Amino acid sequence: MVDPATRLVQFTPIVAADVAMIAELEKVAYAHPWTAGNLLDAVHHLNHAQLLVCEPAPTDVSPWRNADGHLIIGYFVAMQAVDEVHLLNITVAPLFRRQGWAQLMLSALATWAAGRQATSLWLEVRESNHGALALYEHVGFKRVAVRKRYYPLKTNQREDAVVMQLTLNP
Repeated sequence: MVDPATRLVQFTPIVAADVAMIAELEKVAYAHPWTAGNLLDAVHHLNHAQLLVCEPAPTDVSPWRNADGHLIIGYFVAMQAVDEVHLLNITVAPLFRRQGWAQLMLSALATWAAGRQATSLWLEVRESNHGALALYEHVGFKRVAVRKRYYPLKTNQREDAVVMQLTLNP
């Protein structure tokens, strides 16, 4: 567990040199991870792509480090389209889950989006991802639609996505 009271936690932009490590973390985090190519496209297309990192301590067991050697707690990728921001990916490294880091990243993203005059934040989430659904609802997202058969499953089947929207204060 990273204690923010004892170590500096900060956001840094995702750069091309971080992509290989993040792609490896994706493989651990998801059954259908983003590829290094997906991540590199996100970085090159000027999406808002941020790492949440801290200085490593000698006792840290997490192998996930960015290009500068900082410990990766999590990251997100978002895209702005006119007055909306769409969250494309948000991930917390397995060792840091259920410690409030996703909520911190969502808050930072909402602040960034509002500062860019966005009026809403959008995302899709697997309908089976009950933990994420609860988190998104806790921070104020509302369920607005379902995209049928949006996400792939391990078999040739597909899973529905819940479309969620957060209205941002002007």
